[in-house]
Amino acid sequence: MKKHNFYAGPSIMSQYTIDETAKAIKEFADMGLSILEISHRSKQFQAVMDETVDLFKSLLDIPEGYSVLFLGGGASLQFAMVPMNMLIHKAAYLDTGVWASKAIKEAKLFGDVDVVASSKDRNYNYIPRDYTVPTDVDYFHYTSNNTIYGTEIRKDPDVKVPMIADMSSDIFSRPVDVSKYELIYGGAQKNLAPAGVTFVIVKDDTLGKADRVIPTMLNYETHVKKGSMFNTPPVLPIFSALQTLKYYKQLGGVEAIEKMDVEKADVLYNAIDGSKMFVATVPNHEDRSIMNVCFVMKPEYKDLEKDFIDFATERGMMGIKGHRDVGGFRASLYNALPMESVKALVEAMKEFESKH
Repeated sequence: MKKHNFYAGPSIMSQYTIDETAKAIKEFADMGLSILEISHRSKQFQAVMDETVDLFKSLLDIPEGYSVLFLGGGASLQFAMVPMNMLIHKAAYLDTGVWASKAIKEAKLFGDVDVVASSKDRNYNYIPRDYTVPTDVDYFHYTSNNTIYGTEIRKDPDVKVPMIADMSSDIFSRPVDVSKYELIYGGAQKNLAPAGVTFVIVKDDTLGKADRVIPTMLNYETHVKKGSMFNTPPVLPIFSALQTLKYYKQLGGVEAIEKMDVEKADVLYNAIDGSKMFVATVPNHEDRSIMNVCFVMKPEYKDLEKDFIDFATERGMMGIKGHRDVGGFRASLYNALPMESVKALVEAMKEFESKH
């Protein structure tokens, strides 16, 4: 039976990425060695790092004056590294979910934080809009896609201060005007690579301005100067990231990927909105994530939620159980997920509904 991978992260990888990574685990670059056992200082891996950075910049059209880093620690470490390096007097944050609130908590350790708006009052099922970002802050931070609650900011905000964004779960799903940002970061385990590497896009001339003492490993300048090679980088995930970027280039780049992602999300949301049994947890269409589609049973069918998960799982749907903070179901439609899987889920929903 074909499996359809809707896990929220770690999540589906393209078959190209899996196949090429598997080959390199067997033997890498005609060295007679596995990618798992080579030196990160070898010329063969340096070539991988260089190509990964170049392709990353090309696909996102990153301007001159920015560095792309590959670090450890996940996006959760960036919650602290960002304010440690960037917060001088005060920062503004938008609270749209668990990960945004965790970033806010860490930032408060380093300076004043102005939470300009929050959607916590409705369990984060919408994106706040009527808020003002003060002009006297060092930066404005937001989380572009909220995996738990299924909301997404799909356009670069228009503010008068430098921006920083956590794009862990929707990077490469839409064009981004990187010139608006001081820094963009994210864990790779959704749209880029296996878990274990974190990407950081940072504007070089914004670094070195904080007057606090920053530990060497937590200082972005350390990693910019050493090209992500100050310490041993996560070699295998970086190699896999390169394969994913090659795959994205084959697909036609970010604009082509966005079109495919929107089409997949439309198919599933249309099925939910047209259902007598299911309902989306995010009512405003403009706020709905195209990466993580969250939905529940209508109140009169609430007791059938577990039955549907069992029903769908028997038909090859993997990872559709919703996060405990929302309940119901969550279908993650990351870039590598084929339309075939979305249609299979829709058919399962229709079949279950017809039985009940």
